Amino acid sequence: MKTICILFGGRSSEYDVSLSSAYAVLSNIDRSTYNLLCIGITRDGRWFRYDGALEEIRTGHWCDYTETLPTVALDLSSGKLRCTAPDGTVTETVCDAVFPVLHGKFGEDGTIQGMFAVAGIPVVGCGCTSSGVCMDKAFTKSIVAADTGIRQAKAVIARAEDAADMDALRTKCENALGYPMFVKPSAAGSSVGVSKVKSAGQFSDAVTRALAEDGKVLIEEAIVGREIEVAVFEDHGELFASTPAEIDMGGSEFYDYDTKYISDASGYYLPARITPEQTAEVQAYAKTIFHALDCKVFSRVDFFVTETGFVFNEINTIPGFTPISMYPKMMIHSGMTYAGLIDRMLSATFA
Repeated sequence: MKTICILFGGRSSEYDVSLSSAYAVLSNIDRSTYNLLCIGITRDGRWFRYDGALEEIRTGHWCDYTETLPTVALDLSSGKLRCTAPDGTVTETVCDAVFPVLHGKFGEDGTIQGMFAVAGIPVVGCGCTSSGVCMDKAFTKSIVAADTGIRQAKAVIARAEDAADMDALRTKCENALGYPMFVKPSAAGSSVGVSKVKSAGQFSDAVTRALAEDGKVLIEEAIVGREIEVAVFEDHGELFASTPAEIDMGGSEFYDYDTKYISDASGYYLPARITPEQTAEVQAYAKTIFHALDCKVFSRVDFFVTETGFVFNEINTIPGFTPISMYPKMMIHSGMTYAGLIDRMLSATFA
């Protein structure tokens, strides 16, 4: 029986989303097939082995017990996870694979993937380079443009030094993009730090907010269209694209963090309200982008559908696995069960 390490929590603004995703994964994984080593990472980056009630993960109370939980360290030379109990007792575990149920920085950005690659432990999903590139929206846009030619929003890339002359940066973006425009951290997830800027007076605050999340900012033209998402799954080199879903933002300005995870304003259409021809087209685009970015096992690819066709928006290499997340919903609609999806993801990791 293979031992799988499940990581949750983490030093990310998406910590709470990770807890909800991990709760769903741990509630559905086949424990008759896999031994599980559950490791919770606190907001300040401390690692603990957690064997308690799953409900405490969902509510965030798992970390109330850190004084009694074994601490965890990874031995890079042996590939073993060393757990040290409060009484000093040490146990070592060899894991066959790691499933980082982590979102955002220090989980989805290649850092965790690189660490376990050094230790020689397979990680479910994309590798170090692909994860890092896909987390950085500016890098993603460059590769997709060069390798696929699929349409994207026009954009300006800025860094902290560019924001030192905010008037000049604003003028550059006004000339290139016009209003409204979106200001985003280049490397952050779940729309954290994203603003829709409708006028010059909102520009400076939006850039400052984005820079608080990342040192590089992506400023894009606003695309008028409906958001379409496609789940892509890779198994033994074969790519499968799900039935597309369409996000109904319920009147929100855009699909921000609150709309995704907190409010009940948003909804979805599954399948998306597009023609069979458009469905085949966006599925092909999703697989092309997945391949161009060297993704592995699973990712969610997001588009806008406009009057003139599809526009690529972004890719998520560890999309949410919460009860309301679209990746598992799309895969279930396409014929898988939640437990079956997790099993196939793990099986694909060992292929």
